[in-house]
Amino acid sequence: MKLSVIITNHKTPELLDLCLKSVQNAASGFEFEVLVIDSEISPDEDGWAGKNSEGIKYFPFEKNVGYAKLVNKGLSEVKGEYILILNADIVLEKDSLERTIGYLEKNPAAGILGPKLLNFNGSTQPSCFRFYKLSTIFSRRTFWKKTPWGRRELERFLMKDLDDNKTHEADWLLGAALMVRRQAAQDIGPMDERFFLYFEDVDWCRRFKEKNWQVIYFPEAVMNHYHGRQSKKKGGLADLFFNRYAWIHIFSALKYFLKYRD
Repeated sequence: MKLSVIITNHKTPELLDLCLKSVQNAASGFEFEVLVIDSEISPDEDGWAGKNSEGIKYFPFEKNVGYAKLVNKGLSEVKGEYILILNADIVLEKDSLERTIGYLEKNPAAGILGPKLLNFNGSTQPSCFRFYKLSTIFSRRTFWKKTPWGRRELERFLMKDLDDNKTHEADWLLGAALMVRRQAAQDIGPMDERFFLYFEDVDWCRRFKEKNWQVIYFPEAVMNHYHGRQSKKKGGLADLFFNRYAWIHIFSALKYFLKYRD
């Protein structure tokens, strides 16, 4: 089988339906399978309405087990040579799969690839980055972002020195949409489930690079991301007091820095 598609979902059935339709449209030229990994399905619910659709493998979890565990469940079940990992809030452009698979087939050193992500107003969403430093966290979440020092750090982190319309290597890619070579995924192993939410994509890409697999930002493939930005609602220090997801992000960052100690 050429392609396996893992779609992770958490209480967004309408977006999941849109995502699935776009996958089926974009993958029509391939032999493919779709695995929907659904999170926090209460015992009195039937789960996603499309779970019995032809060609769909459905795996519900009663608890919110975190993104990495959802992806890992999918990775343990896939059969495809290439694996597309998607959040349910992604809508694919028609030619995105043909382009990403074509690139991987021509570039055997590429292990993981991320498309250009667009907001639904057509603007480009940052999706390729350099690795975090402690200074990155301060620059993103405190008044330091308004200083020359903070602006320079954010420009480094966001790879502002490179053209986001050109293919290039990155340190890590946003986990909302990733195309992975199955051979590479088997080489490095599953996502680290100690990261409940956030930084599992940073950690995974870092492990790809440690095994000499290229991490590629590939803007010739385009996908649309209905992105809620849950970890940044109010902005600045207010997030630290009022936003649960901001705290999850910070705790994940601490786990990451303790793991790598750099």
